Amino acid sequence: MDIRKLPNFAALRAFEAAARHQNFSKAAEEIHLTHGAVSHQVRALEEELSIELFTRHGKRLVLNAEGERYAAAIRLCLQNLAEATEQLQKRNQQKRLGITSLPSFAARWLSPRLGRFIEHYPDLEVSLQSSNQLADFSRDSIDIGIRFGLGNYPGLVSEFLMGDYYYPVVSPRYHGGKLPATPAELAASHLLRCEEEPWEPWFRAAGLDNEEPTSGLVYQDASILARAAVDGQGIALGRHAIVHSDIESGQLVRLFEIEIPSPVSYHLVYQEQSLNKPQVRAFREWLLAEVALK
Repeated sequence: MDIRKLPNFAALRAFEAAARHQNFSKAAEEIHLTHGAVSHQVRALEEELSIELFTRHGKRLVLNAEGERYAAAIRLCLQNLAEATEQLQKRNQQKRLGITSLPSFAARWLSPRLGRFIEHYPDLEVSLQSSNQLADFSRDSIDIGIRFGLGNYPGLVSEFLMGDYYYPVVSPRYHGGKLPATPAELAASHLLRCEEEPWEPWFRAAGLDNEEPTSGLVYQDASILARAAVDGQGIALGRHAIVHSDIESGQLVRLFEIEIPSPVSYHLVYQEQSLNKPQVRAFREWLLAEVALK
């Protein structure tokens, strides 16, 4: 059989719809064509086959015996094609995992660890999207996310992942290496600030009555704040999950043992049906295990 001799696919599809509905107008609505276009496609198919598939009584159409047999055969082929397409799409979806996270957490905590997850699933395509804006899971093709907040995210399942805490950090090169020896000496230093992460609660924990700094640059992202501290621009109130790797590498040092808990926490969020995907379940289990090891 030479498949190159098959009739035009658009004509076959138009005929099958017209045969099922026994009406060109309804067929046209289904396949998003005009009545005239469907009529033209069916006429062209009949001419190519040299067979009438419909008996015409004025404007009324009646599918004849030849047409019924041919329509049934085409319908079976289209159903097989639709099933094969659906299975292919499902397999492709199973090979992709969309993750969203705040840029700071993605860059400083999640991304350095993701390699271990990918080692276990080398055929999986992982898309890590980072933004300070809340992602739309349906619109942005997101399967699972990590958010830093109170855990109330309507329409999403929210699981507590881990808490965090703050303490001052600074480059060992800052001020020629002459770092503050006591909390009180911070008043003479340049304090770096991050939006919605004020110094004042730490001052109170340290027994200081210092006011919140009001001058200088305010950073919107905690990872950029940490980078500024590494570059020696000042002393930052670091969030542990964000600055820990810089402390381990020696680019930052922690000042004092005083720390304060973060009022908000990290949460794993996803749509309830997302857990039907094996890659989402695998990532959730892996992430919870990673947090347990931290």
